[in-house]
Amino acid sequence: MPTTPNILLARLDQLTQAMADYPTARLIVVSKNQPPEALLPLLQAGQRDFGENRVQEAADKWPALRARFPDLRLHLIGQLQRNKVVQAASLFDAIHSLDRPALADALAAVGYSRPVLIQVNLAAEPQKGGVLVADLPALITHSRDRLGLNLVGLMTIPPRGEDPTPYFQQLATLARQHQLPELSMGMSEDYPQALAAGASLIRVGSYVFAQD
Repeated sequence: MPTTPNILLARLDQLTQAMADYPTARLIVVSKNQPPEALLPLLQAGQRDFGENRVQEAADKWPALRARFPDLRLHLIGQLQRNKVVQAASLFDAIHSLDRPALADALAAVGYSRPVLIQVNLAAEPQKGGVLVADLPALITHSRDRLGLNLVGLMTIPPRGEDPTPYFQQLATLARQHQLPELSMGMSEDYPQALAAGASLIRVGSYVFAQD
């Protein structure tokens, strides 16, 4: 049974209250695997930032919703393959998962001018996407300085089962060093720590949609 609209709106309100002390932070509701009818109550309540992991799912779901709510902002938070770049460029208002020079080249080739964030694999986990910390300066130089992408920030997903705070603090330090204002970090289980460490974008899905 899907989560009822009343529960969705109550959880959205709880998140809004939790973010009240962080007025510059924005909530991205992670809407992967959710049908359009589950998203309508949130859109009607004024939520405008949503995150998707897969290009094709977003293509199937969001054009009709955007026609009704043209001011919504769609974020790609999952990995992007080069053969999906053209389609992604037409769908997403921001891409959070730039992680290699070849993908930067592909985004530049299609003239993508909307905000881009680099995903950083802080713990060098082999199963995760993201550039290694040692390779981050070169990717920033290539993407921002050579290609002219609209590089605005960094994104990360801390290792599961570890205290996320040191990773969030490390990402904030890296962003300051490279003069990147946006920090996309924090999910359902750790968004309070992310906000405390300076997150400007938190990505929350299961907290909103999970059934009681």
